[in-house]
Amino acid sequence: MEALLWVDTYKKVAVPIVRRSDFFSSSRSFRSWWWWWWWWWWYSFLFFCVSLLIYYYFFSPSSAASKKKSDSITSSTTDLFRSGPSKATSKEMDRIDHLFNQYANTSSNLIDPEGIEELCSNLEVPHTDIRILMLAWKMKAEKQGYFTQEEWRRGLKALRADTLSKLKKALPELEKEVRRQSNFADFYAYAFRYCLTEEKQKSIDIETICQLLDIVMGSTFRAQVDYFVEYLKIQNDYKVINMDQWMGFYRFCNEISFPEMTEYNPELAWPLVLDSFVEWISEKQA
Repeated sequence: MEALLWVDTYKKVAVPIVRRSDFFSSSRSFRSWWWWWWWWWWYSFLFFCVSLLIYYYFFSPSSAASKKKSDSITSSTTDLFRSGPSKATSKEMDRIDHLFNQYANTSSNLIDPEGIEELCSNLEVPHTDIRILMLAWKMKAEKQGYFTQEEWRRGLKALRADTLSKLKKALPELEKEVRRQSNFADFYAYAFRYCLTEEKQKSIDIETICQLLDIVMGSTFRAQVDYFVEYLKIQNDYKVINMDQWMGFYRFCNEISFPEMTEYNPELAWPLVLDSFVEWISEKQA
């Protein structure tokens, strides 16, 4: 009786479960459902990956397209800002060249001594004025009494002077610039080199040196210049002055109190011309 009860229970419970299991494992409907689910999952994943790539390439701040667009905007903006100053600089240079042509010799394309004299007249300054020498220093002019177009451009562009009136107004500021301690030593050395008019020339005659000292140092070290010029004119040992002697006098003016000269020590490798100069002053004061 109990055996029959177990068989009956099996038929009611186990058999339907087995049949349902057979349905999932072998039925055509299950296989169809699984195929569609697999493809849906695959296409969803593929869609996600493609979407991610599109976002990264086109919309991400670090994307190549964004960078390209940003670079394009930056480039166009830079070009816009560059074009403005570039055009202004071009016009400024045209005016500087126009001013150069007013004084330049057409055959040599140089502003020669005659042109410089005319320039000085228009600027209302003597041609021996120190500011003209300062202007040559600013241009880095190489040959005394001549300005090339390149030197003219360099100097006037630095002074921001593209007209005669602007150049005239720039001269006082140029003088202040040169007289700064950081610039004056360079200007003083340049004044000597500017007067070397011949190739391989290394010294300048006494007469020219006396004139140059008066122009370059006269307003700053009047007493020292007057005494040194007087000495150079009466002495007979030196016919010319070289760069070392020229720079030695500059050092003398800046380091030695005058007329006491208590700091002067001839053993400190001063040029011999200055040793003689100090001895001459000492004898004169005695």
